[in-house]
Amino acid sequence: GKSCHGGLCLQARYLKILHTQRSTTFQKINSWLPSSKLNLIHLFLTMPRKSSSVNKLSSKESRMKKTTETKNKTNEKSETGKSLKRKQDPQPTGKGKKTKHEGSQQLISDENDKSPVEIKTEISGDFVKKINHQRETFCESVAKFKFNKKRVRLITEAEEFSADSNGVLYWMSRDQRVQDNWAFLYAQRLAMKLKVPLYVCFCLVPTFLETTIRQFGFMMKGLAEVEQECRDLNIPFYLLLGEASTSVPKFVKENNIGGIITDFSPLRTPMKWLNDLKNVLPKEVPLCQVDAHNLVPCWEASPKLEYGARTIRNKIHNQLGQYQTEFPPLVKHPHVPNKIPAITDWILADSYLKVDRKVQEVTWAKPGTKQGLLMLESFCENRLKNFATRRNDPNEKALSNLSPWLHFGQLSAQRCILTVSQYRSKSSESVNAFIEEAVIRRELADNFCFYNEKYDSLKGAYEWAQKTLEIHRKDKRSYLYSREELEQATTHDSLWNAAQVQMVKEGKMHGFLRMYWAKKILEWTKSPEEALVEAIYLNDKYNLDGRDPNGYVGCMWSICGIHDQGWPERAVFGKIRFMNFDGCKRKFDVQAFIRRYKDKT
Repeated sequence: GKSCHGGLCLQARYLKILHTQRSTTFQKINSWLPSSKLNLIHLFLTMPRKSSSVNKLSSKESRMKKTTETKNKTNEKSETGKSLKRKQDPQPTGKGKKTKHEGSQQLISDENDKSPVEIKTEISGDFVKKINHQRETFCESVAKFKFNKKRVRLITEAEEFSADSNGVLYWMSRDQRVQDNWAFLYAQRLAMKLKVPLYVCFCLVPTFLETTIRQFGFMMKGLAEVEQECRDLNIPFYLLLGEASTSVPKFVKENNIGGIITDFSPLRTPMKWLNDLKNVLPKEVPLCQVDAHNLVPCWEASPKLEYGARTIRNKIHNQLGQYQTEFPPLVKHPHVPNKIPAITDWILADSYLKVDRKVQEVTWAKPGTKQGLLMLESFCENRLKNFATRRNDPNEKALSNLSPWLHFGQLSAQRCILTVSQYRSKSSESVNAFIEEAVIRRELADNFCFYNEKYDSLKGAYEWAQKTLEIHRKDKRSYLYSREELEQATTHDSLWNAAQVQMVKEGKMHGFLRMYWAKKILEWTKSPEEALVEAIYLNDKYNLDGRDPNGYVGCMWSICGIHDQGWPERAVFGKIRFMNFDGCKRKFDVQAFIRRYKDKT
């Protein structure tokens, strides 16, 4: 059994430490180790080992051996020349130095210019293969996996999928990936049980809030990758035009769909799409929602609006054990539909969009799950060690840079946690800090938007915050800026301007500066309401990860004190936490950051 296996491993390590005291060790273990295991222990103790403590070289001999080996390697390298680099095998992920592979790219910071840039990568396909292997060895398929039904909630009154139907539909929305997707996995589980084909659709709307071609382009390129993966798994992918309530019912009727699975978003517009579809579906067709975005499903993490991280933290940690598992693989579907659609015309789909095309796509973040996994590996190998102590310094390479892929659901937060946790022995403090940000803070943001319909309004703030902002509403502002002046980064504050330029040019502002940036908008606009509107507008328009619960909560925290407490009172801010230029100078080299973006204004 597992306990027996684990016990042997611990005992073996214990005995290895005491290897030089064999006779004494046997006396000790006779009292607590079953006799059936003594033969195995004896074999272990008597087995010759290269690294055994009794066979260690003296320090002098060891140094001589290393010197000889180094000389041999140097001679060998000089003889083989450049061909050595082409012939040597890549090192396994996380062990030793990696071989560079031509043609592949990663998105990390250059030594001289620490903004995200494209460079040749040292990351191989081993990382993705390792994750695929973990899934496959964990479970053969979701059909043999004990699925936690708490991840699922029923939206319609109809519960049973009809046995006479000819398919299950996964309406993909927030979580735009194939693997590591609990909603997709649940849909395949049902389709396998019913022995029917599995379909997946995405409903493309021509415009969404302040979304520009920057965000739509990133999303659609990721969906093109999803489509190809689906085709490889005998799962047809359909890009439907228009909202789900107008396009999905027709698809259900034409394909005799027995039920629909969709993923979860707490935001107002996706919730409206869900309810609109519910109201027009045939009464016998069930609609289920699966939280594939959070580790602990939002409705399970807490049944109410939480005040802050301290009130939700234990609730999440107490439930993580039943949800933080490895994913089973989404496998080639055994029940193939009669017809497979033609490959989507993504150029035609692009022409359907009615969005701002002046905000250009960025080059540092490549869309799709594969690129997201490469960024995850890059973080774990290169930047995780700095995350705990340097993540609030915009000049340091310490952030994960994963937010674009997490926002579009191209990367699973649970996969990130499973992977980062494997580095605990090297960077335990950073691993804990990342879990706090990627689990507690992210799920707190979903909690706020799910249980507070006014998540983007001053009316959604705490009573104390509304009161203090009202008292200081008419306070004199030293500077007042219009939307155009803010957008073009023409304020008197060079640090704020640099942060704005970073967001406009790169589609991602450093996390620490987002707080400073939003608080200054409160200080430089006529009212708290205007400040919130402008901050959300700019965030949603330029950041790849805008239009997200984290973005709304970030603006509400900075301007309205959400998930915060009252601070010493001052003009304009009242009791809302204050940040200023001098405070930033105490935390990092402000001028170094300004110089990076000064010429890009």
